[in-house]
Amino acid sequence: MAFRVFRFRRFSSQLLLLLAGLIALVQVAVYLSISRANERNAIDHIDQSLQTGARIFQQNLAERIDYLAGSAKVMSSDYPIRQLMMQDPLDERTLRSALVSYSERVNAPVITLLSPEGEVIALTDVDLRKENVGPFAELIRLATRDDLEQISGYSYLAGRLHVLVVVPLYAPYPNVAAWFGVAYPIDTKFAQAIKNTTRLEVTFTSDNPSEQPPRVLSTTLDGAMAQTLARHVPRAQALPRQSETVTLHGEDYVTLFQKLDLLGEAPVRIALQRSLRAELAPARELENAVLLISLAALAAATLAALWIAHGISQPLQQLAAHTESVAAGDYTRRIDLPREDELGQLATAFNHMTAGLAERDRVRDLLGKVVSPEIATQLLQSDLQLGGEEREVTILFCDLRDFTGMSEKMNPTDVLALLNRYLDRMSTIIERHGGVIDKYIGDAIMALWGAPITDPGSAGKAIAAAREMAQALQEFNRELAAEGRPALVFGIGINTARVVAGNMGSKTRLNYTVIGDGVNLASRLESLTKDPAYDTPIIISEATLRALPNPPPARELGEVRVKGKAGAVKIYALTAKGESTPPYAV
Repeated sequence: MAFRVFRFRRFSSQLLLLLAGLIALVQVAVYLSISRANERNAIDHIDQSLQTGARIFQQNLAERIDYLAGSAKVMSSDYPIRQLMMQDPLDERTLRSALVSYSERVNAPVITLLSPEGEVIALTDVDLRKENVGPFAELIRLATRDDLEQISGYSYLAGRLHVLVVVPLYAPYPNVAAWFGVAYPIDTKFAQAIKNTTRLEVTFTSDNPSEQPPRVLSTTLDGAMAQTLARHVPRAQALPRQSETVTLHGEDYVTLFQKLDLLGEAPVRIALQRSLRAELAPARELENAVLLISLAALAAATLAALWIAHGISQPLQQLAAHTESVAAGDYTRRIDLPREDELGQLATAFNHMTAGLAERDRVRDLLGKVVSPEIATQLLQSDLQLGGEEREVTILFCDLRDFTGMSEKMNPTDVLALLNRYLDRMSTIIERHGGVIDKYIGDAIMALWGAPITDPGSAGKAIAAAREMAQALQEFNRELAAEGRPALVFGIGINTARVVAGNMGSKTRLNYTVIGDGVNLASRLESLTKDPAYDTPIIISEATLRALPNPPPARELGEVRVKGKAGAVKIYALTAKGESTPPYAV
């Protein structure tokens, strides 16, 4: 008992540790769930910001183009520049001076004046050679082809990315005397302006296959990170439509890739990014606060659990000891636990349960000795009302021959002992094959298959039981011969029919059994085994033979008429003439 108490205390400690571990596991799971949810929300929020940033970027470019186009139109309508364009020869120095003045006024570093054929007349950027302004000529060609008042595009000027706009200069209208070309660089200053508006990192990289690694055109990142990103960006034709996470120097950035088509050259790749760590910073602070609160709650819960366990360990030990006694089959012990709380109520319930178990076992033990276990279970589970239901069953009757005459020559005690030995063997075989002993009628046995539990293979099991009963009788007769006693002979009748099965009798005394013509036929078949003309100990009906999925060979015995049936019934023997036991398996 002391060992059990010690074991219970150790179990209680282990249980507390397990509970603490489970609580910790739940808290970790909650923390991880919150962390993952925050990360998903952060990524979703960044995705929305990236989409918004992409729209702002496109809008910014459109506004820049509109501004440049408007400025170019103002310049093209300026009277002095038109007068200069009508001079012959052209004063290129004065024209360039006017363009430089325009450049300072509209904040456009590159302004060029080109002939209708796309040749450079004057240029503000002296470092920009005439052969590097080919994109302006391409825009003039497209505008002339499509008869456009203005046109824009993107291209490199002296290796740097620019947005370009051209508008015609009429002198006089509608004669196009020249074209104004205005360019604005998409450089780091431009990228920084986008970042200030969108709070996104912006990087422009080339997509020229000859440039390996890809060239960083402009960026808001530091140089090393921008180079790493340039190597990671896929080719323009394979850019993903959705954002993805890119790791730059150990930090994750949610990135949206886009492309910018150029005039006659490979597109430029654009990466809009936001740091996931920066986006998660507020959420991580909240997660850490939740973690600290959870740890404090776990510690408080553990202390409270230890205090509660200390207060209930003794009554729980008594309950555990009582449970061991009940499990061992001892229903005599009672728990003495005078408490008004739930543990006291539990102890009272345990005592009632123990008394109920003792009564149930006593009833079940007595009932199981009077009827078959299946019928005992049926009676215990039902409300013991009179009545029944139709069932397809197989009935077996087995009766000893001339046992009455034999018993007159024996002491009554010996007769009862012999009969009990015989019935014990036969009943064991019947129950081993799934049969239910309905009743004993003196030295006769009535057994059922298919009631109270439905059994589709009832016919086959009944025949298998009959065959084994015949073999067991031969072995029993050898024992009797060794004891100097006469041999026993029995007859078996088997029939399969639809009968009524249920509780029969009166309100004060009832019996679970089956009734119907099928029962009478089985009894009649058993009686026919006494007829020497049939020469068989086992007779079965045609209905039983048909109920077998694989009917064995059977000797037809003809037809018999049974009281209560209009027609004759075919019957069969399971043995050839002169054989006492079936030589084949069913």
